[in-house]
Amino acid sequence: MAQATLTVWKFGTPGGAEDASSTLKELAKQNLITIHDAAYVTWAPDKKKPKTHQLNSVVGRGALGGTFWGLLFGLIFFVPLLGAAVGAATGALAGTLTDAGIDDSFINQVRDQVTPGTSALFLMSSDAVIDKVKDELAGHDPDELIFTNLSGEQEAALRQVFAQD
Repeated sequence: MAQATLTVWKFGTPGGAEDASSTLKELAKQNLITIHDAAYVTWAPDKKKPKTHQLNSVVGRGALGGTFWGLLFGLIFFVPLLGAAVGAATGALAGTLTDAGIDDSFINQVRDQVTPGTSALFLMSSDAVIDKVKDELAGHDPDELIFTNLSGEQEAALRQVFAQD
């Protein structure tokens, strides 16, 4: 299996990520990318926190599932709002993500980029035909691409902790 990548495409509008998700489905149908799991967040300009959505319709067997996305989105968007006490309580789970290649730098970069009035498409994938994927998503005007490559061991660690049966 090819190396997995966790990619975050940030859009300058609250609806950009949802619109781009339909393009993502088409790319997967054309075998231009293998999607292991996907989700997106929309953040209205007048809201204190984003809404999260898992893309169950584009994900097959082996998806990491809601627990993974809940933890990742919690660390990115909600822990800063809840304070240090809750942050300390999530430390062990955050360590699981760090062990799997999703470190504080990645989390902070996403936190800094995805703000009120924006949206983001989160994608765990492999086997992407990069030029085709980039060209197709460019039609949705993404502002930023943030990614981290996961080794085979890191991906296995994520699946061991988060994979749905």
